[in-house]
Amino acid sequence: MTMQGETVTAIRISDSEGKLDVFPQKGTPGSSGRGSSKGWQYSDHMENIDGYLMKYTNLVTGWQYRFFVLNNEAGLLEYFVNEQSRPQKPRGTLPLAGAVISPSDEDSHTFTVNAISGEQYKLRATDAKERQHWVSRLQICTQHHTEAMGKVKARAFRLTHPLSQAHIHSCLHARTQLLAHMMTQAQGQHRDLIQTIEGLPPVAGPLSPLDQDLLMLKATSMATMNCLNDCLHILQLQQVARQRSSLGGPTIEWLEPKLPDILKNGGPLDSFSTEGGPLEGSLLELSATEPCSFSGEEIDGEDEVEDAFTEKEEELGAVEEERSVILHLLSQLKLGMDLTRVVLPTFILEKRSLLEMYADFMSHPDLFVAITDGQGPEERMVRFVEYYLTSFHEGRKGAIAKKPYNPIIGESFHCSWRVPRSGEPAKDAPSPSSPPQGSPTTEGEDGSYQLRFVAEQVSHHPPVSGFYAECPERRMCVNTHVWTKSKFMGMSIGVSMIGEGCLYLLEHDEEYTFTLPCAYARSILTVPWVELGGKVNVNCTKSGYSAVITFQTKPFYGGKLHKVTAEVKHNATSAVVCRVQGEWNGVLEFSYQNGDTCMVDVTKLPVTKKRVRPNDKQGPTESRRLWQHVTESLRQKDIEKATEYKRILEERQRTEERHRTETETPWRTRYFESEGEGWMYHKPLWKTPTLKT
Repeated sequence: MTMQGETVTAIRISDSEGKLDVFPQKGTPGSSGRGSSKGWQYSDHMENIDGYLMKYTNLVTGWQYRFFVLNNEAGLLEYFVNEQSRPQKPRGTLPLAGAVISPSDEDSHTFTVNAISGEQYKLRATDAKERQHWVSRLQICTQHHTEAMGKVKARAFRLTHPLSQAHIHSCLHARTQLLAHMMTQAQGQHRDLIQTIEGLPPVAGPLSPLDQDLLMLKATSMATMNCLNDCLHILQLQQVARQRSSLGGPTIEWLEPKLPDILKNGGPLDSFSTEGGPLEGSLLELSATEPCSFSGEEIDGEDEVEDAFTEKEEELGAVEEERSVILHLLSQLKLGMDLTRVVLPTFILEKRSLLEMYADFMSHPDLFVAITDGQGPEERMVRFVEYYLTSFHEGRKGAIAKKPYNPIIGESFHCSWRVPRSGEPAKDAPSPSSPPQGSPTTEGEDGSYQLRFVAEQVSHHPPVSGFYAECPERRMCVNTHVWTKSKFMGMSIGVSMIGEGCLYLLEHDEEYTFTLPCAYARSILTVPWVELGGKVNVNCTKSGYSAVITFQTKPFYGGKLHKVTAEVKHNATSAVVCRVQGEWNGVLEFSYQNGDTCMVDVTKLPVTKKRVRPNDKQGPTESRRLWQHVTESLRQKDIEKATEYKRILEERQRTEERHRTETETPWRTRYFESEGEGWMYHKPLWKTPTLKT
């Protein structure tokens, strides 16, 4: 609701410059005949920003426009009735030290600011971009003042008289005792619940002790109590660690990162090596005089060989051994917290980069190139849906959910596939020759098609990846940009895939736009597993056909895992021409308008291995060479060494980012160019002068 006589300042992002522009919006607070010119650039630096947001007051008053000011120096979020009252005392003030900033799931505009005192502001921006800007600025300010508050407290603790330290320890002990008392009460309520359920009559009555819902309730209650007990134990260990540290005693080692002895003693990094060679072999090649962004040159396909990296990810063992570390991490997280900047334990990492994982979308290249063979627009849309639904299962290398490496900005990954004309995967065929630059053909020496793939990390904040695949002989290509955003959800972690892709069928002059589903890592304290969820839209404007694909998450009670449904329809008539149901990692049933049905078992589809150049022929920022020491350390189960290699890579990225900020040097991408709100491959297929037909 808009207050009379007020105007809202809208925050928009300029497509041409990638900046946030602020200007008054007609009929909203602060409106005048002149537009204001203010802009922001996304960065990690704190900025004082202001503008109108809607604030939820109560059920009676509802939403009200208020003028908000982010005071970074004081670490405060202040608000006024309107911009004109800014010289007066703020209507409200919220300290940001220790606060949690949480985007809401109810829509793309709302977010909350939860102060450490328990006070909460529920706010709503004009659009998703404005919300993202406020949330990112608030999070940076919050992180800065939270860290500063911790340092001040630590310094005061060190300077305090021993008697005062004893008093603080007494307070900590009293707090732990209070938590233990609350835990005892919760355990009593848990016992009462179990006794009530088990005291039900065995048969008579609407419920019995063996009712499925009641059995699930008992199991959930037991799991919750076990988790709370573990968390209380961690708090008690931390209290002991603080006491020993302040008295000069030893600390609890598992609460601290373990580093190799040579690094603990201040040894030089170039002497820290593995069997794969010293660290300088991959990192120090990126000297200060050679930036991580290069001019785009062609990749020599003659060097590519069939991928020999076939090992499966390990199952439960490693996670069970490190359960205490996971509990320690969870004790520091809050519901809804953005995990983009949270450093996760190394042992849960998958042995490859996220950029390489995206290549798994092409594990069935025969289905991809067959899309353009559809006899009409309806059949081509159905073929695209079939390819899309079968493209996810190969991305999981094992039953357990593990996380691929977060790509470093400027990192890239290249590979290709051989697709025989017969439709069967090529085996032991000679490597295709890479055509000269500008040549349109990618036909292999054995007459097969070649499908090329390139991915690049084009942005660090937010973490955006671009990937592109093309088959010139079939005159088709696909371009996608994805921004991954992780969120802590209690016993799960949700990953949103923000962005879209577009498939181009040049022979038919058709473009198929599509989005990607969300991914969820479930049961992160026991046996983590992955499920997909959310609605995906596919649309071809020229043909008038569209599809809606729904990845269904498992209900709390009952239901099947990994269920997916889809409908392909003709927009002009709203006629559904094909329906799909089944599991995205199992059997899919296609039902057509004429009554025909078709079954596809994705587990039995032939997987074509990608072709990748050996590490020694890759550039220093290509995924496998960049992460080779982390991967080798994980393969040897040397978690400490893998953690340190990973830390050095990430610190290198932060140092270079600070240097670019200080020198005002913009980042230059190598293979992708910013286009509107997305990223486009710099040499897409339709820009090729001539294509072989």
